[in-house]
Amino acid sequence: MRRKQTMNLDFEHVTKKYGRRLAVSDVSFSLSPGKIYGILGPNGSGKSTTLKMLAGLAFPTAGTVRIGGRAVSRNMLFRTAYLTEHDMFFARTTVGDMLAFYHSQFPDFQLEKAHGLLSEMNLSAEQKIKELSKGSRGRLKIVLALSRRASVILLDEPFSGLDPAVRESIVNSLVSYIDFDSQIVVIATHEIDEIETLLDEVMVFRKGKIAEQREVEEIREQEGMSVLQWYKSVMQKHEKEGGF
Repeated sequence: MRRKQTMNLDFEHVTKKYGRRLAVSDVSFSLSPGKIYGILGPNGSGKSTTLKMLAGLAFPTAGTVRIGGRAVSRNMLFRTAYLTEHDMFFARTTVGDMLAFYHSQFPDFQLEKAHGLLSEMNLSAEQKIKELSKGSRGRLKIVLALSRRASVILLDEPFSGLDPAVRESIVNSLVSYIDFDSQIVVIATHEIDEIETLLDEVMVFRKGKIAEQREVEEIREQEGMSVLQWYKSVMQKHEKEGGF
């Protein structure tokens, strides 16, 4: 049984605009340790913007984002491990250099754990970044994120570019690298099938709003559906109703 603590991460009536474009519209939710949360939705639905605000990399136009009762600021980067879907490496460095860089920047970075994860991900500290495939770069990003003792772990499309066998291997081992007593884990992804076994609760974003939010166990028991089937039914319902 995963134990839960009271350190919540709260979205309180959050709206985010980029110029005239509305990315997130009046969204509220509360997340707590002990669960892995999935944020699902099509491109442009507000998933990545939500993760950036949780990480303190973007700020609400209206509303408040809080972690442990404190408003999120750029200082929250030291409490948040954020895996972006975009590449972020220095091409002329090695894998070992990136581990050393993260160790120098984040006091909670666990170098020993990182080296153990490298082996798990079939990576070597001597490999040059510029020679890594897209899939290997993706595995390195996962190593860097999971090697921190951050209060919040945010994974934005963590399996992008990875072949199915690698995705399955990572999913099967991911839980063992998370401290469910103290860490909040949020995954935004299109790879619903692969991560369904990981998820405890899911939110479906559509046009900057939360269309539905449910416990995964409820979906299976009450709806008799997989998460992917339920997600498709939610999207079809809102399309048919012509809502937001």
